[in-house]
Amino acid sequence: MAKTFNFTVTDPAGIHARPAGQLVSKAQEYESAVTLTASDRSVDAKGILSVMGLGAQQGDVIEVSVSGSDEEAAAAALQQFFKESM
Repeated sequence: MAKTFNFTVTDPAGIHARPAGQLVSKAQEYESAVTLTASDRSVDAKGILSVMGLGAQQGDVIEVSVSGSDEEAAAAALQQFFKESM
């Protein structure tokens, strides 16, 4: 069963190149699949072009879904990342 949580983008510039790169790096630390969903569009959080292509802006609510062998650890780490970085 996948772990999911939501976060609201707070950066006035949305998810731009620097935080997107940091997010991809964090997601790649885990074996689990990490999916971001916003406005009925889902992307793989382990691909920089996918994350940038989501076009998330300030105020957008993003659903993060983590599924795989290390989903508990990955979801906890990503939740902390979003609280600190976005």
